Amino acid sequence: MTPADLLADAFDRIREGVRNAVDGLSADQLAYHVDDRANMIAWLVWHLTRVQDDHVADAAGTEQVWTAQGWAQRFALPFDTAATGYGHGPDEVAAVRADPDLLAGYHDAVAERTVEYVRGLAGADLERVVDDAWDPPVTLGVRLVSVVSDDLQHVGQAGFLRGVVQRR
Repeated sequence: MTPADLLADAFDRIREGVRNAVDGLSADQLAYHVDDRANMIAWLVWHLTRVQDDHVADAAGTEQVWTAQGWAQRFALPFDTAATGYGHGPDEVAAVRADPDLLAGYHDAVAERTVEYVRGLAGADLERVVDDAWDPPVTLGVRLVSVVSDDLQHVGQAGFLRGVVQRR
């Protein structure tokens, strides 16, 4: 297995987790809050997808799927198009309302772009520095593993919340 195969498999598993978290739920169920400061499935999936889109597009030197394919307009959120969810408080989290097809559609589009990009990487590509604002500087490999880690945590949270919603 090559590093590219490993990364593609990881991102495909995230896509599967997103589908499992959202399929068959209503927009109201996706917006369920355990309490008034908790994240909800819709925000978690939107956020993990926005971060993946942002970070992979930056590394690849491409426009984000969010803007290039019109997803920002379809979601019509009250945020700047550059928003990824970092620093969002309860009001911003609650503003992310979407149906499962919209969330899964955006994630599928980002996952396709991501897997296409990582499949084209060679092992040496992962050593390229993509962010020198850190000490040590962040390589492409570290950035992609960071995205996988963050996405897996959030998709796990979304899966947990799905169980809570279905048991209500």
